[in-house]
Amino acid sequence: MSEINAKLEEFERYIKGKKVAIIGLGVSNMPLLEYLHNFTDNVYIFDKKNLEDMNAEAIKQVNKYNFNLVLGPDFLDHLVGFDVIFRSPSCRPDIPPIEREVERGAVLTSEIELLLQTCPGKIIGVTGSDGKTTTTSLIYSILQTGGYRCFLGGNIGIPLFTKVREMSKEDIIVLELSSFQLMDMEVSPDIAVITNISPNHLDIHKSYEEYIDSKKNIFKYQSDSGIVVLNYDNEITRKFANEVNGKVKFFSSKEKIYDGVIYENGMIKNCVNNIRRHIVSTSDIHLRGVHNFENVCAAIAATSSLVDIELQVKAIKEFKGVPHRLEYVRAIKGVKWYNDSIGTSPTRTIAGLNSFDEKIVLIAGGYDKHLDYTPIAKPIIDNVSKLILMGDTAPKIHEAVKNELDIQHKKMPIYNCETLEEAVNKANEVATYNEIVLFSPASASFDLFKNFEERGNKFKEIVNKLPR
Repeated sequence: MSEINAKLEEFERYIKGKKVAIIGLGVSNMPLLEYLHNFTDNVYIFDKKNLEDMNAEAIKQVNKYNFNLVLGPDFLDHLVGFDVIFRSPSCRPDIPPIEREVERGAVLTSEIELLLQTCPGKIIGVTGSDGKTTTTSLIYSILQTGGYRCFLGGNIGIPLFTKVREMSKEDIIVLELSSFQLMDMEVSPDIAVITNISPNHLDIHKSYEEYIDSKKNIFKYQSDSGIVVLNYDNEITRKFANEVNGKVKFFSSKEKIYDGVIYENGMIKNCVNNIRRHIVSTSDIHLRGVHNFENVCAAIAATSSLVDIELQVKAIKEFKGVPHRLEYVRAIKGVKWYNDSIGTSPTRTIAGLNSFDEKIVLIAGGYDKHLDYTPIAKPIIDNVSKLILMGDTAPKIHEAVKNELDIQHKKMPIYNCETLEEAVNKANEVATYNEIVLFSPASASFDLFKNFEERGNKFKEIVNKLPR
């Protein structure tokens, strides 16, 4: 038995018969029900939802194992006397009921942390404010092309902890990791990638500093054999290099770095001792936009010690992108429609705006994460012909753009809509030949939709029903 499998056995011996709390019965925690049933019947599921709002399949699973349900707005008042607490990513680890239990002696963990602690194979983790999913998916594709048996998880794929017994030391696990998953993590992947850092999720995090510190956990606990891939162009991630225990690999689209992977003049290049070698032309890549070329650079840097460059290029050329990320939907009367529902922050939407040469009709707005919309105003004015707004952040975006228009003594049609369907119909009405209609909200989806995927699918559904 390998050392890492011994750790899994050790955990399973420990948890046998223990009193276990699962906080939040979302996607990441659902597989834990069947797993824990093999070791203990003393399991309590805590969720702030009422019974009628819970997922029917989840309730069926809970009843199957005769586990206990604690629901409603005061659900954590009953979090007392537990040995192990599994938190969901949406549950902060420092709320008073959890802190009291930890101080009393409870072990606080998560599905993703246990995976990192017990997995026998090499782990590559990807985090950042933007570009995580595309970079993670591209790394996964490169490794598969390189002949590795891979598992994809974290924020994408499936919860992987219950798959650990199927893994061998030759396998590679690729994880997309959010700040919420990382904020109390005390174990780091073998290879860590940070695509960039910009203000995000400030409705949940107490401060920007806390958000930044949570991202550092992806490399903080590495040994000196660890590898960290960092964005040289981002001031915050560039400075992370001073805190890395192992080896740093940079990527850049703006600087001529001495060693690393760069995007320059339509070409992805590898730099070693300041000698540049062409890897792949961006004209041969399906992805659009400088931000996606940066994602390609990050993926190459992360896999360079594992996959030959020829196979890296093959995978990159074949990679068609990820849904809801500058996803082409259809063309109507010379107007091309793109779904960029992943645009949940101003920086994401700015990247989308800079990906097109054509003028853009932008549909934006959504749930308010308390972000600053001032930086998006100038990119909108530079790239957008008509602006269509909806959702809670519509007034903020409107004000930021109007102020910039006044400064530049310019005008732009701005339309306010109540629903996504109304916004799509307005875009169809005002867009002209050879323009792009871009749905990139620069905001989260929670005001009208449960997540950005549901929002993007609804957008595509409405657009595909438009008459030719």
